[in-house]
Amino acid sequence: MSTVDAADAVEQAWREHWGRLLALLAGRYRRLDLAEDALAEAFEAATRHWARDGVPANPPAWLLTAARRRVLDRLRAEAVHARREPVIVADEELRRREREQAADPARQEAPEVPDERLRLILLCCHPALALESSSALALRLVLGLSVADIARLFLAREATVAARITRAKRKIATAGMPFALPPAHRLGERVDRVADVTYLAFTAGYVPGPGAQLHRVELAGEAVRLLRVTRELVGPAPLVDLTLALMCFQHARRDARQDPRTGDLVLLPDQDRSRWHHDEIDAAAGLLAPWLGEALPDRPRVRLLEALIAAEHAVAPTAADTRWDRIAAAYAELEALTASPVVRLNRAVAVAEAEGPDAGLSLLDGLEAQLGSSHRLPAVRAELLARRGDREAARTAYEAAIRLCPNHVERASLRRRADLLAAGTPR
Repeated sequence: MSTVDAADAVEQAWREHWGRLLALLAGRYRRLDLAEDALAEAFEAATRHWARDGVPANPPAWLLTAARRRVLDRLRAEAVHARREPVIVADEELRRREREQAADPARQEAPEVPDERLRLILLCCHPALALESSSALALRLVLGLSVADIARLFLAREATVAARITRAKRKIATAGMPFALPPAHRLGERVDRVADVTYLAFTAGYVPGPGAQLHRVELAGEAVRLLRVTRELVGPAPLVDLTLALMCFQHARRDARQDPRTGDLVLLPDQDRSRWHHDEIDAAAGLLAPWLGEALPDRPRVRLLEALIAAEHAVAPTAADTRWDRIAAAYAELEALTASPVVRLNRAVAVAEAEGPDAGLSLLDGLEAQLGSSHRLPAVRAELLARRGDREAARTAYEAAIRLCPNHVERASLRRRADLLAAGTPR
C-alpha cells in the first residue's frame, strides 16, 4: 500500500465517517472536547499505520477502536490524578459512569434518534449558544468542514471562526449541556438552527473553493440526508420543509453540473435536463406546496422565495422556457428582505434575462464595495457587456474575473468564454 493510497483512504474516512464517529464517542463518554481530541489523534495515527500496514478492511471500526482507547487512557489518567487512586479504582469509576449514562432519564425522555449525528447537531444548536458560534461548531464537528471552508461561508476571517468554535465548545463544557435530545415538545427550539446549519453545509458542497475540486457532492448529499432525518423526527415545519425543498431542487441537478467526459463546468442553461433527478424535483415541489400563500415570518419567507426561484429553474422543460420575470420578481422581494449584495447580483442576472442586459447592468452599480474581492461580480458584468455588444469592456471584465477566481475548473470556464468573445463567437 503506497503512502498516497493510505492518505486517500484517511481523507475518504474523514469525509464519510468523521461526524458519525464523533457523535458515537461524544454520546458514549459525554465529553465533546475529549471525543474530538481522541478522534483527531486516531486519524493522525491512521496516516502512519495505514501507510505501513495497509488500509484495514473496516476503516471506521479501526478509527473508533483507536479513538476509544485514547478516551479511556485520558479518563483513566484524569481519575488517577484527581483521586490519587490505583488504576483499578479508576477503571471501576469509568464503568460506574457508563452505567449511569445508560440509565440517564434525559435519554429515556427524549424521542428515539435515527442517527447519532442528529443528536450531535442538536447539541451544537443549543439555544444557549450564539447563532454564529453554534453554526460554525456544527459545521466543524458534525460535517467535518475545515475552518477555512467555514470562514468562506460566513465571509469571515479564519481566526474569527476558530475563536467562535472555541467559545462554543468551552460553553458546552462549562455549562454541562447534556449530549441528549430535549423532550419532544422542546425540539422546535432547535430545528430552525438545524435547517440553517444544514443549508450552510449544502452551500459549502456547491460553492467552488480554491483548487481543482469544483463540487463536493457527497457533502451536499449528507446535508440533505441530515435534514430529512430531522424532518422525520419533528414533522412538518416551515423552515425545515422549505430548506429541504430548496436543497432538493438544487441537488437534483448534481449529475449535470460537470461534463462527465472532460470534467468541465456546465452552466445551468447548457445542462442536459434528462440527467436531472426529476423524482427529487417532484418531492421538493411536494414539500413547497403546503406553504404557498401562507403568511410566514421573515426567515421562512426568505427560504420560500429561494425555493420558488429554484423551482422555476427545475420545472422549466428547457432553458428558453424559464420564467425569468417570476424569478426577477422573487429576487426583488428577497433583496428587500435581506439587503444582500449577493441577492442583488443574482437579481441583476434575472432582470437581464427578462428585460435585457442594460437593465441588469444598472443593478450592478455600487456592488464593488461589497463584492470587490469576488470574481462573480466581474464575471456577470462581462457576460452582460458581451450581450450588449461592448466587447472590449467585456474582455476587460473577464480578465478581472479570471484573476480573482480561485477554482481551477471555474477559471477554465471563464477563460473559454473570454476566448470565444475574442474570436467573435460569445456564448
